[in-house]
This record gives sequence, structure tokens and C-alpha cells, in this order.
Amino acid sequence: MKKLKVIQIGIQHEHATGKMNTLRKMEDIFEVAGYVDDRSFSRTSVYLANEDLQAWPWPYSGLREFTLEEALNYPGLDAVLVEVPNNDLAEIALLCMKKGLAMHVDKPGGEDPARFKELVDGCKAADIPLQMGYMYRGNPAMNFCRKLFQEGILGDILEIEMDMSHCYGGERYQHYLAGFKGGVMYNLGCHNIDFIVSLLGRPDKVTPFLKNVRGTLPGALNNTLAVLEYPNALVTVRVSAHRAWGTRKLTVAGTVGTFELSPHERFDGKELTATLHLREDRGEYKAGVNPLTFGKQFDRYIDQLTEFAQVIRGEATPAYSYEHEYLVHEVTLAAAGCTTWSK
Repeated sequence: MKKLKVIQIGIQHEHATGKMNTLRKMEDIFEVAGYVDDRSFSRTSVYLANEDLQAWPWPYSGLREFTLEEALNYPGLDAVLVEVPNNDLAEIALLCMKKGLAMHVDKPGGEDPARFKELVDGCKAADIPLQMGYMYRGNPAMNFCRKLFQEGILGDILEIEMDMSHCYGGERYQHYLAGFKGGVMYNLGCHNIDFIVSLLGRPDKVTPFLKNVRGTLPGALNNTLAVLEYPNALVTVRVSAHRAWGTRKLTVAGTVGTFELSPHERFDGKELTATLHLREDRGEYKAGVNPLTFGKQFDRYIDQLTEFAQVIRGEATPAYSYEHEYLVHEVTLAAAGCTTWSK
């Protein structure tokens, strides 16, 4: 099977080095031609300073460094990974679209909904694969929860609570957040919203609550909540940049069962676990408490990038539609107070 030739455009996104580390593990699927260092042309703020990038495990050793122009015109290129800073993503992705390149684009897709819609509509019209880099799409516990929902094991959904809080980054991260209209909800809430919308679809109403932790940088909007209203369900999305590490959690509660996951991920060598609570027997699951185990996690991105390759080759249809990608962005911007929600 011929390998897919790829270039990563950008090294400054928060997920950029992680994506390249994963790509280089997948040498049976991808041929990594090289990368583009975007520090010379990115226009939006970044959280990582040059010394941080150099201090991290550097996954670009031995790879060719391209200019943006060279990358966009590289012969035989099958796909790109767009890993520039958040608010540059749509602009660079549009350049890739005009070249007809399949693309994995990191999150979120910029504060201008019209630019992102241009990208989604253009890719759909030209049948160009477009995969957004929401990091929970390969999460085995969340995918299992989605299966429970689809099979009706949880009953009718009453509520979803999903938390994406953290405590990393220090003072520089607060200045980074202040560069976004929606603060940490814009930067990280999109991951939660991707999962929620995959279950419940378009909400009736989205209401943001954007606050600052006392004594922190004004305008960083580092303590946030959004409420998504559905006909029969209420959803809360919480994102704080000052919560103790390891407390991210998900609760999906229905009329029959409740699924609980905390933390969302484990890369500490321990198994990822969740709990299913049921009011009555449902198939192989009994009334009461059902512990669930999903094994050890080794890589956050590998399943999603494997699917990306399958879609490019025509071996699979995308797990998420163009319409879903745009809806997630619509909800994210409203949850971050960047736009007013319209049903």
C-alpha cells in the first residue's frame, strides 16, 4: 500500500508537536515530507515562546523544513496538517483548499464564522477531505458513551455536564487567553462542544457566562461556563484555567442510565475507567453500578489520523460531516460570547 505523502504546516499550535510525534509513529501509513515553521508569518498570538518549543521533545529532527509556498506546491503531496495558531487556521486552510489538498485542521477555526464557513462550503463543493482536530474523537470511553446513547441504553437524555478545566501555562497563558474574545471557552470548550453536538445536534439556545478568576489578568476570561438548551435536555460546558489538574469530567444522564468519566484521559500508565449507573437491566449491563475499563491510552491522535488516511484513500466515509464541523464552530463561537446564537 502506497504511503500518503504529508507536510505539517505550522509548529506553534498547542497540539502541533503531538501531531507530528504521532505522524512519525505511523510510518506504515504516512510519509512525512517535512514541515513549515510558521513563526515568520503567523499573525495571531501564541502561548508557546520559542524557548518552549526548543525545550519540548523536538519531533522535527531530520525532516526537511519548507516555506509555506514550497509546501503548497510540493509535487505529489496527498495531504497537510494545519497546525498554525488558532486564529490563523482558517486562512492557511483556505490556501490549502485552493490547492485541492486533503487537510486535518486543528481547533478552533477562528473567530470569523464567515471565513470558516467559506472553508467548509468550499471543501464540500470540491469533495476535499476536511477533518477538524478535536482531541476526543479517538477517546475510547467517549466513543463508548456515544454508542450507549445511540442504542438507547441511557434512555432520553436529561443533562450533560462536561468540564475541560486545567491549571497549566502560568502568566503567559493568561495573556494568550486575553487575545481571544472568548478566552478559555473559545480555546478549549470546542472539544466539549464537538462531543455534545455529536450526541444532541443543534441546540435551541446557547448562553455564555465568561468570568475572570480574582487577581488574574483582566480580560483573560479564564473561568467560563456555557449552557446549551435542548427541547428536553440541559447541557453545561465548564472551562477554567485555574482548576486542579486531573479533574476533567463528563456526565451524561438519561432517564434510564448515567455515564460518568473522570478524568477524560489517562497517559500515566493507568487504565482509563468510567462508570455506568442503570435504573434497570439493559442488555449485558445490570441495574446498579457497572464499572467500565478501556485499557491504557498510548496516543491521543492515532485513531483520528488513521481515519483521515482511510478517507483520503476512499476506504471510509468521514465519521463527522462537513455540516457537523460547521455546527461545532457555530456553537463554540456562541458559547464563547463571540456571536449571538440563532436557532
